[in-house]
Amino acid sequence: MTAEHPNEQRTDAAAAALPATMTAWVQRRYGDASSVHRAQVPVPTPGPGEALLRVHATALHAGDVHIMHGEPLLVRAFFGLRRPRRATRGMDVAGTVVAVGAGVRGLAPGDEVVGELPGGGLAEYTVAPAARVVRRPEVVAAGVAAAVPVSAGTAWQALDLAGPAAGPDKRVLIIGASGGVGTYTVQLAALRGAEVWAICGARNERLVADLGAARTLDYARVDVATQSRELPPASFDTVIDIVGTAPLRTLRRLVAPGGSVVLVSGEGGRVLGPVGRMLRAGVLSLTPGPRIRPLAATPKTEITAELLRLVASGALRPVIERTFPLADAGAALAHVDARHTVGKVVVLP
Repeated sequence: MTAEHPNEQRTDAAAAALPATMTAWVQRRYGDASSVHRAQVPVPTPGPGEALLRVHATALHAGDVHIMHGEPLLVRAFFGLRRPRRATRGMDVAGTVVAVGAGVRGLAPGDEVVGELPGGGLAEYTVAPAARVVRRPEVVAAGVAAAVPVSAGTAWQALDLAGPAAGPDKRVLIIGASGGVGTYTVQLAALRGAEVWAICGARNERLVADLGAARTLDYARVDVATQSRELPPASFDTVIDIVGTAPLRTLRRLVAPGGSVVLVSGEGGRVLGPVGRMLRAGVLSLTPGPRIRPLAATPKTEITAELLRLVASGALRPVIERTFPLADAGAALAHVDARHTVGKVVVLP
């Protein structure tokens, strides 16, 4: 090997120092958190276009839980029909590159990165598509950075989908403002100059106000479905629904002409989940009135990088409710599965 391939030299040296096995939380069948157990498994090897990361932090979110349960059943068409194709949960990962596969450019062992992966974060090491990770700013701790990609990226894309109707001098209603996506949506909408109204639990109203909401509403007191007097018709330029239970026609009535409703998630049947609601939204949008726009968020590294810059500058604050050690990753999954998380849950080594 010559000095013309420094990345290759460093990769080989790092790989030689790796242990043969590692601790990982694996799942051999769909189910609740009890279907996930700790095991010793081989340390993976990065393939072409991949990087091997030593995991420093993994943030969990609703998507991890949906895959864990294999529900709605539609997800099994993408993640494994009889059991999860990738046995280890955890999509949002911050870690150190320890080896790279063939064809990887711009990454080398020692680089600190963050990304949204197909899974694998609840382990000591994981393989990441190199195109899915970005460099972590030095001033942003790994546990904080891991809380960014999926939830903050979804919030960013929801506001982009709303367009100018969620921009300066516009009024935005966020339903479900205290969860992982919600806490970011409040902050990012306020940063874009919108007047933010937020619906959340009473115990979280102070937090959500501190994040930038001009007005907070207790969901136990203000029922969107009944059109309460606190939510007059046509009083918002954008409604961003993160909870997914309010009637679509009711959400539409809250929006002024020219505005839109953005659906970030939705309830539904065990087979199709929110797909039915999204189809109904498409049909309803064909009639006169505000558009209803279902969001299908996708990994976008350029957005993740910009979000990390905002975190580094102090303009954006990830809300982390709890951290768990990797040894208690099963309890972390159970906590997220209970659906009362405020902000994010992060698992650390």
